Amino acid sequence: MATILIVDDDRALRDGLAETVTDLGHTPVPVASGSEALARLHEGPVAAVLLDLRMPGDLDGMATLERIRALPEPPPVTVLTAFASPANTIEAMRLGAHDHLTKPIGRADLAAVLDAMLREARFDPGSAAPPPEHPVLIGSSAGMRKIQKTIGLVADSASTILIQGETGTGKEEVARALHAFSRRRARPFIPVNCAAIPADALESALFGHVRGAFAGAIADRAGAFHEAEGGTLFLDEIGDMPAAMQAKILRVIQDCVVTPLGGRSTRVDVRLVAATHRDLPQLVAEGRFRADLFYRLNVVPITLPPLRERLADIVPLAEHFLVPSGKRLSGGAASRLLAYEWPGNVRELRNVVERAAMLVRGGAIAAEAIDLPAMRTDRRGGDTADSWLAGDLPGAVARLERTMIAAALREADGNRARAARRLGIQRQLLYAKIERYGLAAPGADLSEETTEAVGNPDAARDIDPS
Repeated sequence: MATILIVDDDRALRDGLAETVTDLGHTPVPVASGSEALARLHEGPVAAVLLDLRMPGDLDGMATLERIRALPEPPPVTVLTAFASPANTIEAMRLGAHDHLTKPIGRADLAAVLDAMLREARFDPGSAAPPPEHPVLIGSSAGMRKIQKTIGLVADSASTILIQGETGTGKEEVARALHAFSRRRARPFIPVNCAAIPADALESALFGHVRGAFAGAIADRAGAFHEAEGGTLFLDEIGDMPAAMQAKILRVIQDCVVTPLGGRSTRVDVRLVAATHRDLPQLVAEGRFRADLFYRLNVVPITLPPLRERLADIVPLAEHFLVPSGKRLSGGAASRLLAYEWPGNVRELRNVVERAAMLVRGGAIAAEAIDLPAMRTDRRGGDTADSWLAGDLPGAVARLERTMIAAALREADGNRARAARRLGIQRQLLYAKIERYGLAAPGADLSEETTEAVGNPDAARDIDPS
């Protein structure tokens, strides 16, 4: 049995979490504010903390997290919020949160995160200050949230990062986020596309040269490594780097020493982030990429999923690209975007949306204004997507709820208690929704089961908690 500190200004949610924590065999200590949480931590140790992000007063969730992590022996903290964003996800992880979860959180997820926190080894907190302006890293899909958490965990480390993903998935945006949320953010971020520079000019571009080093070298030139001093050097498309340069880059990574053409060696302090759309392990197997360089680069791998696997991000990305134009997507246009396979990923989506914004005179972009190759549309069935996404957001959410509840009742043979557990909500909430959606038809076999209530207090209301 462990003592779990629950910090939430919403009493109902606080009590609901406490009930579930008790059911899971632990001792809850509910408090209503960040200041109360810190006072309780000074009274005695707790094993773990569940912390709401949005709380009134001077100490919101992020400020409370920073104070907790500054304690001599901080307990692991999981941040809970109904308003997850890339920025607060990355910042929470950077400040030392164990995890960052979106409300409502089900009983199984709560049990899993508590078990993980109780296994977590304690460590000394690092110094952390909120970053200033940061690059936009749009995405709420599971894949993107995993990447955002990884960025928060490794942003302040000196380890080399290797970002892999298809062309157009946003590898440079991830690299910029790594720099912007790091302690190096006040220093330069220097991007170099290894595939765009001729092989005979790449060494000079990276390492620099002195005057007279070769024909045409009429002045000294600082290479990218020196330009990025104290900051981050982003080597894009490193899989296209010539073999001779691979050996020289490996030496720089090992020794932190750069030798300009015709000049003397000097030490550099640079955080290296590399990216490629190529399959580097396959290139290594074929002898086209150095194995030792791959292992040096692949200290922290980040793999960006293609856009076709990030359905939850397509419409938010499109809306972000529309902001400068002041225009908006119609339901039909959103359906058409979701039904397309996006072989060009985020880059293709941006081009399509910006083209539509330029060619549409009105404020709303209709489906017919989305110009896509016909042969690749309707991959998931255009009629189904159109009907599912038609209308407003509350209507679409209601259709999803009704479909999931009906499916859970069928799979539970009409037993509402088992259906509630399958859905991760309380029985009382399920009863209300069955009534709302007319699923309790005359003669329907909806049975009871006198078992313990489902412990998902965060889902006990129809609206998302704050």
